[in-house]
Amino acid sequence: MKKYLFGLIVLLISVTSFAAKSDTTYKHFMVAEVDHDAQIIVLKPTTDTVVKSNDIDARIDGAFRPVADFVGDIIFYGINFGSIEKEYKVVVEGTDIEGKEIDFSKIKIGDSQTAQGVEILGKDGTLKVKDGKVIIAGTSADGVKVRLTAPYYTVPLVLIILLIGAIFFTLYFAFPNVRLIGTAVRIVRGKYDDIDHHESGEMAGDPTPGGDAIETIGVEGAEGEVSHFQALTAALSATVGLGNIAGVAIAIALGGPGATFWMIVAGFIGMASKFTECTLGVKYREVDENGTVYGGPMYYLSKGLKERNLGRLGKVLAVFFAIMCVGGSLGGGNMFQANQAASQFTQMVGMDNGWAKFVFGIVVAVIVGIVIIGGIKKIGRVTERVVPFMAGIFVLASLIILIMNFGLLGEAFGMIFDGAFNASAALGGFVGVLIVGFQRAAFSNEAGVGSAAIAHSAVKTKYPASEGIVALLEPFIDTVVICTMTALVIIVTNLRAGLFDYGNLEGSEVVLNNGGGNVAGVDLTSMAFDSAIPHFSIVLTIAVILFAFSTMLSWSYYGLQAWKYLFGKGKTADTIYKIMFLFFVVVGASISLGAVVDFSDAMIFAMVFPNIIGLFFLAPKVKQELKKFKEAIRNKTAAKKA
Repeated sequence: MKKYLFGLIVLLISVTSFAAKSDTTYKHFMVAEVDHDAQIIVLKPTTDTVVKSNDIDARIDGAFRPVADFVGDIIFYGINFGSIEKEYKVVVEGTDIEGKEIDFSKIKIGDSQTAQGVEILGKDGTLKVKDGKVIIAGTSADGVKVRLTAPYYTVPLVLIILLIGAIFFTLYFAFPNVRLIGTAVRIVRGKYDDIDHHESGEMAGDPTPGGDAIETIGVEGAEGEVSHFQALTAALSATVGLGNIAGVAIAIALGGPGATFWMIVAGFIGMASKFTECTLGVKYREVDENGTVYGGPMYYLSKGLKERNLGRLGKVLAVFFAIMCVGGSLGGGNMFQANQAASQFTQMVGMDNGWAKFVFGIVVAVIVGIVIIGGIKKIGRVTERVVPFMAGIFVLASLIILIMNFGLLGEAFGMIFDGAFNASAALGGFVGVLIVGFQRAAFSNEAGVGSAAIAHSAVKTKYPASEGIVALLEPFIDTVVICTMTALVIIVTNLRAGLFDYGNLEGSEVVLNNGGGNVAGVDLTSMAFDSAIPHFSIVLTIAVILFAFSTMLSWSYYGLQAWKYLFGKGKTADTIYKIMFLFFVVVGASISLGAVVDFSDAMIFAMVFPNIIGLFFLAPKVKQELKKFKEAIRNKTAAKKA
């Protein structure tokens, strides 16, 4: 059976490599001006554009685009709240409207709501759908009257599920993000190692010789491969990266300073989700005869739900999770990271061409290969150095900039709190800013996705709850500290230099003031740092590359664990996955496959659905494990006093 599955994978890769059309023709009309007061939409015609797509990357991208869009529409399905509608007269600049086709897909109603529905008023036009776009064919030279409708707010379903889960676990465990954060720091510092790693001796008459010692609370024989700190940095390396540097910049530009407040809130409640999933990751892990650990949602879904008499459901959810995890590891956890790192590096050295990126990909693949061959132990040793070093440099540089602009901090914090509750309509109002902040935090720290539980399950501990408590620190560091630092730097820099107007974006790029053009998120962050620390953009580029490298290391482990769950724990399965992963490093660095990466991102967040279901059912098990660990700490304290 496994042989046929491997063959199917190879076949799919082969088919998608040669599929897609040779060229695509686009014809539409661009919006020249929307006068909301006069309720007139003026459009100017564009000439036909033929985009050749004979290159292999364009062909693969073309083959994947319909699949990526379909899967993305399901995973990121939006729940609409409220509605708004307006009537407009549509006229075409320089000609009449008769027989013309007009694309309404990017016209906004009011300040921020994109039209999702269009209705003809009268008999002077007809509706069509072409290339997935809502368009209109006019039959009158006098213009066409339309009614456009849009929701007030659209929230992705996956975000709602993540937030419901985070709030539930925060309340169910009585705010572990407050009560246990001090304990988490003490565990990482090794204060409880004597009870966490203790060994039990055998005494005459011991009723449980060689097995679990009923005289102790810890579960004897439960082994691991990495320390608490290494597990934490391995998991952090998968989340701290481009999202903290570029994603936050876009979120602040889109939602204004108020989005920072809701990012912090979302990171805070996400700590409870991370605690829950990582405790379960350790509790239900498997350890083979060589001491190698296998853990993560695949195991607590299948084994944990079986204990709740939901074995079939657990198996289905575990397999679904594993498939999504493998796909996510090759795209968002690999190709996207390699592509961004290659782009940053080649731009920095002035060799922005295909061959330079290809060579860069080969070099990175060799380095990644050297590390991942050593397994989680080698990954842990690398990430425990790279992540603190780069995060430390980033935070230190942020602090320097904030100190240099100390006089603006009061105004910046005022804008954050005021914008969180009194945002303008141009930024989407209160709910719009809240959504932007929550979405950035959820997509950055991945609390509830389940990926981090795979890394944390490899920890050396006999108390599952001890590692769950350590995992609390991950969203705190990722979102509450690093994301907030990025946001503050951008806000104070914009206060001083007036780089851009909040809410003024074109697609995913920020429109700069004074004709400065459009910039991506990472470039906006670079500008903010460069304005205070000359040439810091070079350091930031190196940070992006190293963060991408560490992200690839962690996701290679996540994907490998999921792969072995699906195809067995043998050496052959191990080797095939690692070769495939390294191949995609080179592919990702060399060519841009937007549709493939979009598809992979959707797979990563598809992991949320089975994971959150399992966490709800298994939350009582986590409470039991927390009680055991807290009792062990109390016994230690009592023994010292005695």
